[in-house]
Amino acid sequence: MIEVTAIFDIGKTNKKFFLFDENYKQVYKEYIQFDEIKDEDGHPTENLAQLLNWLKTVFEKILKSKDFNVKAINFSTYGASLVHLDKNGEVLTPLYNYTKPIDETIVNSFIKKYGPKEDFLKTTGCFNLNLLNSGLQLYWLKQSKPTVFKKIKHTLHFPQYLSYVFTGIPLSEYTSIGCHTALWDYTKKDYHDWVYKENINTILPTIVSTETSINMNYNGKRIKIGVGIHDSSSALLPYVRSIKKKFVLISTGTWSITLNPFTNQPIIENNQEKDFINYMRINGKPVKATRLFLGNEYKIQINKLHKHFGVPENYHRQVKFNYEIFTKINKNFKHMFKWESLTESKMPKKTTIPNTSFDEAYHQLMLELVLLQIKSIKDVIGNDEIKDLYVDGGFSDNDLYINLLSHFFRNTKLRTTDASLGSALGAAISISDKKLNSKFLKKNYSLKKHVPFIIS
Repeated sequence: MIEVTAIFDIGKTNKKFFLFDENYKQVYKEYIQFDEIKDEDGHPTENLAQLLNWLKTVFEKILKSKDFNVKAINFSTYGASLVHLDKNGEVLTPLYNYTKPIDETIVNSFIKKYGPKEDFLKTTGCFNLNLLNSGLQLYWLKQSKPTVFKKIKHTLHFPQYLSYVFTGIPLSEYTSIGCHTALWDYTKKDYHDWVYKENINTILPTIVSTETSINMNYNGKRIKIGVGIHDSSSALLPYVRSIKKKFVLISTGTWSITLNPFTNQPIIENNQEKDFINYMRINGKPVKATRLFLGNEYKIQINKLHKHFGVPENYHRQVKFNYEIFTKINKNFKHMFKWESLTESKMPKKTTIPNTSFDEAYHQLMLELVLLQIKSIKDVIGNDEIKDLYVDGGFSDNDLYINLLSHFFRNTKLRTTDASLGSALGAAISISDKKLNSKFLKKNYSLKKHVPFIIS
């Protein structure tokens, strides 16, 4: 029997289950999708009952397997989601979706009591106030559903709730608290004053390190059960554990999140035109981050280019970086694309697509997007001495993106990784006693070094 660590990696769409051996190699995987249900206001939300049933069914099946010996289990989930329990440990409300709109009068009353808004957002590391800040959900419940609120014995962040299902022990941990919840004051490294003034702290369980695990007898088997971890912090962990020098990680996809886990100044000043946010490492240290709707805008503009030039919809994947085209565009550079899901002071009022060829228009698009990415990276680095950049996610194999990024950061070492297991692997590492060495990323993440192109 192979000794394994079991991980439930719960995304908004895909619910995944992994088994990793002692060398962090994936030896088993299965995943499922559930249709969302609706909360009392008709807003879509997670089918928590169905999810829990799947969790228990899958885990008990693996425990009975003759191929695997499960020694530990942990949980990685999306953030900005809370589960409220009554005195009997029963779930009181739906798992409210962070996209759910809430009454502006409640947000305004919160700001009136605990603002000014800009100061509040800076100290809590948030970029706006809505249910994406899970702490605000508690204020909203207290104001709009006081009868329900009074019944709350414990409020758990989503990863810690899944751990609670297996242990019965309610806990809080840093990565979930620090993820744009509006609960944490990064200047005093404690819950924000509003949490105490509203007595919210009385329903938030004891804070423990994300590395905490509980040895328990589960169905007659001795298993180490982790307390869960927020997925973005989890995806960062393998890098933090295996890289000795300070670095910045650019995690690309629909959102491009740039993470600086080595900052001494998590509060970003002068945040106009920036989507800034804070995360937290497993030991409570801040992670300064900026976010850019890069992949979303890329998709919108690529569809327009395909239609304009009449090329197949996957043609853009074949286009390689061309030095002559780049030089031509860069020599007399001007902004040509009007963004639909991004805002930038330099963008024109109307898109002007270069008429020469798809390849040239694509180079123009990528140059403009990378310039936004560069700004995002520089904002997150600030005054910190950082000479190493890592890129993972969807743009890590985009030839133009990588060539342009390495060109504009010529004095920085740029590397790409294939971190498809990302948050799941991080969840396994967080409860392991095994140390990672410098070869971990090369062995497990297909680490590649990139050299800037030669300027002629």
